[in-house]
Order: sequence, then structure tokens, then C-alpha cells
Amino acid sequence: MTNPHDIIIKPLVSEQSMESMADKKYTFVVYKRANKTEIKKAIEKIFGVKVEKVNTMNMTGKYKRMGKNIGKRPDWKKAIVQLKPDSKEIEFFEGM
Repeated sequence: MTNPHDIIIKPLVSEQSMESMADKKYTFVVYKRANKTEIKKAIEKIFGVKVEKVNTMNMTGKYKRMGKNIGKRPDWKKAIVQLKPDSKEIEFFEGM
């Protein structure tokens, strides 16, 4: 994965992730096979910030029913990125 936009899929906007933004923690949905160093480099390159640490979680997809049929949503990976105290904010989340 050389393109950082392939690693960072989208920001995760929820009530809990918006509360953690006060501590300079941002939540993203990332490529399932990306590791912490790849995620760190991608965030620093895309947004121009300094990353202190990255926590990742593998999330399992939920099972959903449509009548008698059962389907499963895909598994995905979540990354919580904490910025350094002297780093600037990510402007992407400012308008929300």
C-alpha cells in the first residue's frame, strides 16, 4: 500500500468519537490489513499532523436478517489516532 488514501477509508463519526476529539483522539475506518505504522504515516501525510500513538481494533460484522434469510456485514478495522499535544487539529472534523 503506497497510497495513503487507500489505507484511510473514512472517518468514523459517532457520539463517542466526537467526545474523544477534545483529547485530540480521532477515529477512522482503515484498510483491514494495514498495521499501526502504515496508519500513522498515512495520517501524517494526508492531514499534515504529528501522531503520538495509534490503537487498532478488528471489528466483526453483524448478522442481519431479511425474513428467513440471514446475511452478514463485512468485518472491518477501526483505528483511534492520538495526536501529539503540540500538533494542530485535523480541520476535517471542525465543521461537524
